[in-house]
Amino acid sequence: MAKKAILFMAFGLFVFSGFAQAITARVISKNNGGPIAYASVKTGAHSGVISNDEGYFTIQNQNAPITISCMGYQNRTLSVQQIQESNFTIELADAVNQLSEVLISNKIPNADSIIAEVRRNISKNYDYDLNRHPIFRRNSEQTNFENLDFEIEKASHISKTNIEKLNANMHTLSQKIRESDMVHFTDIKGELATFNLDSSKLSVQKATKLLDYKNDLSIEDIQQKAQNLVLTYLDTTKTYKLKSGIFKIEDSLSLTDEVLKENNKNEFEVKHLNNDTRHLLRHAQFFENSFLNKITDSNLYEFTFEDITQSNNEPTYIIQFEPRRGKSKHAGKIYVSHSTYAITRLDYGFYKNRHGSKLNLKLLLGVKYIANVDEGTLLFEKNAQNIYHPKYIKQTTGSYFYVSRDLKLIENSTAKHKIGLTFKIEGRNTIKKEMLFSQNSKLSQSEFANIEQTKKGEYQILSKFDKTLWESEDTLEPPEEMKAFEVND
Repeated sequence: MAKKAILFMAFGLFVFSGFAQAITARVISKNNGGPIAYASVKTGAHSGVISNDEGYFTIQNQNAPITISCMGYQNRTLSVQQIQESNFTIELADAVNQLSEVLISNKIPNADSIIAEVRRNISKNYDYDLNRHPIFRRNSEQTNFENLDFEIEKASHISKTNIEKLNANMHTLSQKIRESDMVHFTDIKGELATFNLDSSKLSVQKATKLLDYKNDLSIEDIQQKAQNLVLTYLDTTKTYKLKSGIFKIEDSLSLTDEVLKENNKNEFEVKHLNNDTRHLLRHAQFFENSFLNKITDSNLYEFTFEDITQSNNEPTYIIQFEPRRGKSKHAGKIYVSHSTYAITRLDYGFYKNRHGSKLNLKLLLGVKYIANVDEGTLLFEKNAQNIYHPKYIKQTTGSYFYVSRDLKLIENSTAKHKIGLTFKIEGRNTIKKEMLFSQNSKLSQSEFANIEQTKKGEYQILSKFDKTLWESEDTLEPPEEMKAFEVND
C-alpha cells in the first residue's frame, strides 16, 4: 500500500507540474497566414495577455477555455488541448463584413459627430481614480551610429610615427563601436496603484535587464574611450587639463570590465520608475492638454470616416485623423465602439514631415538633434463594471543626433604640451516602451494609503534571455531579437 501511495503521489506531482507549465502559441490570419499583433488572449472574464508584434503569446496551462479576439477578426474560444493539437498556431478568420450594410444604410456616419460623442462620454467610459493595475513593462533601447570619426590633429610632443599608430587605433575603435549591437532590454513586473491622475505608487516584484556593458555607451562614454586611448601615449607621471576639469592619467588609462559594471549599477530608484510608468499611463488618459485630449480635438485634427469593423462581436467605427493645423503633429486611426462611443484602439505616428523637438546648432556649436519618431498603439478593454481601462500601451520614440567636438588636452607643466583631438558622432536612437495591464480592480483610499513604495529596486542583470524567469507571470512574449540576445566575451 505504501508503494502504491508513493507512486500515486509521484504521478500527481508529475501531472501537477505538467499542468502548471506555460505554453506559447502564435495567432495568425486564416486569410494570408500573417501574424496578428495585439490579439487579446483572455484567460478569464477580465484577465489575460496579448500577442506581441510577431503574433506570439505565452499563458499558463489551464483547464478553462481561452478566448482569442482582435479588431477585424472573428473571436475564437479554444481549450489548451485544442491549441496543442493545432501545433500551437491559432488561425483567426476575417470578421464577416455585413456591419456596414446594417449600420450605414444610405447614410455614411459623420466622423466629427462620432468624435464629439467620444468626448461627451469620457466621464461615463473612463475612471482614473483609485485603481489597482497589475502591470508588465518592457523597454527596448537601441543606438545605431552612422558616422563615428576620431582623429588627432596635432600633438606637440608625440612623434609622427606614434600619431599614425594612435590614429590607426582610433579608426579601429570607431569601427568596433559602429559594428557593435548597442541594444538592451528591461523587463519589470509589478503593480501600479493610482490615487488619481497625478498620484500613484509602484510595487516592483521582479526586474531584469539584458545588457552588454561593453556596448552600452553614451556619447560621453565614447569620448572617454577616445581620451583613454590618447592617454596611453602620454607621460603617466603628469596630469592633464581638459574642458571638463583636471584628471590623473592613472585614473583614466583603461576601463576594465569590473569598472564598467561598477559604473552601470543594477539599482534603480523606484520613485523615478513610478513617475515614468505614470507618465506612460497618462498617454492613455483624458485630461487638459493630454495626448488623447489633443488627438480628439476637432480644432487641431481633421477626422474622416473610413469603415465599420467589429471587435469582440461588437460594431466599431474606424476614424482616420490628420492635422488640421501646423502645430498638430500626428496622424493615424481611432477605433470607436458603436454602443458606448469609447475608444477601443488608437494607432498613431508623426504626420508626413512633422517632428518633435529640434535643435540645430551644427555650424555654431557642432550639435544637431531632431526627435523624428513618435508612434504607438493604445488598446482599451472593459472591466466588470463596463469601465474602459488601458490593456496595452506602446510608445516608440526616436531621434537623430550629431555631435562634432574639438578637445584639447594640456599638460600641467611649464612645457604645457598640447594634444588636439577631434571627434564626430552621428546616429539614431530608438526607445520602445510597452506596458501590459493583465487586470484591473478598484482600491479604497485606506488601501492606497497603506501601500508602501520602496526607495530602491534591483535589476537582475542577464547576459542572455532566460524564459524560465517569467514562466509563472503574465507578460509580453519577447521578440526574436530579444530571444537571440547574448553577450559575447
